[in-house]
Amino acid sequence: MNINPAKIIDMASAFYDSCILFAASDLGVFAALAKLEKADLPTLAAELGLDERGARLLIDGCVAVDLLNKDGDQYSNTPETNFFLVPGSPGDLSGAIRYNRDVYDAWGKLAGLAKTGKPVERPEIHLGDDADRTRTFVMSMHYRALGIGRAVVPMLDFTGKKQILDAGGGPGTYSVLIAQANPDVNCIVLDLPEVAKIAAELIDQQGMSDRVKTLPGSYREIDFPAGNDAVNFFGCLHQESPESICNLFKKAYDSLNPGGTINVMDMMTDHTHTAPKFSALFAVNMALTTQDGWVFSDAQVMDWLSQAGFTDMKVTPLPAPMPHWMVTAKKA
Repeated sequence: MNINPAKIIDMASAFYDSCILFAASDLGVFAALAKLEKADLPTLAAELGLDERGARLLIDGCVAVDLLNKDGDQYSNTPETNFFLVPGSPGDLSGAIRYNRDVYDAWGKLAGLAKTGKPVERPEIHLGDDADRTRTFVMSMHYRALGIGRAVVPMLDFTGKKQILDAGGGPGTYSVLIAQANPDVNCIVLDLPEVAKIAAELIDQQGMSDRVKTLPGSYREIDFPAGNDAVNFFGCLHQESPESICNLFKKAYDSLNPGGTINVMDMMTDHTHTAPKFSALFAVNMALTTQDGWVFSDAQVMDWLSQAGFTDMKVTPLPAPMPHWMVTAKKA
């Protein structure tokens, strides 16, 4: 039998790459090189206020993992780095990856989750109790939603719809994108008070406060406003138990006008809960940081929607590289 330890060795050291990425992004390496275009190590270290020896190890590490180019003694960004990791660039992910950085410590405690079945940190930390973690979380979701939403919103038909409830809407980014694309639509973003506060800031910065409002509160506890033409659950249900999801779908159904639609976008697995790989691993991430975190299957979503009374269900995978699925259904 021909077996090779390379896969195991690569897995054991995969976090090296992540730490190089997080440190370089946090220290402003990519932004500095976007400004300088190219620089030698002393120039780059001085620009960033770094120790030259420490900076050389980090910067050469960036070259090793293909985040930077090195030509002689000159360093420069790769095309991908310029596009995705420079703040303000068209595809900027520098804010989005800060969520991954913040949960890094939690992943180191995975054995604890397996032993107890309980999250290794309190979800309240990033949902209001810790102001810095909450802001980082909401801003990360905002930057992620900008990228995903530009692909998702054109897939959805809001013709003739006037009021949309964005349940668990986080930063309100999807609602802003929907309102921008549909001039007759008004959106309500329902989320926890400290999250909604930051969402209101972001909505105002984008000039959409007149048509995108926030509703502070827990979607588990407060009544949904009536008269909705659509209810969206975008990327929030992976922190809910099956019982909670069923209750939320029933609340959505009752709040919808006849003929209204429900849209559920989330990471989902197949019926085995082991594929796609990213969704299966994201289930672990959610369990580490929330009480009921997991990732459900597309078949489960359709069953829960049917139990709530919805019909005409459709399941659509989003375009790669997004690991999300969209499920839509209607109220008769």
